[in-house]
Amino acid sequence: MSRGSQFVAGICGLCAEACDACGTECGQHEAEHCQSCAEACRQCAEECRQLAGAAV
Repeated sequence: MSRGSQFVAGICGLCAEACDACGTECGQHEAEHCQSCAEACRQCAEECRQLAGAAV
């Protein structure tokens, strides 16, 4: 990001997709550690989306 790479937005967008998928999968399980993982993934996805938007 600091060098202004043309790939940053795409990489951050892909990271957000992966985190969303992980959060969805983990969110389907009732175990506390799965719910904690799902929340962490959702937060990561949001951060990645923000970075992707900043890179554009």
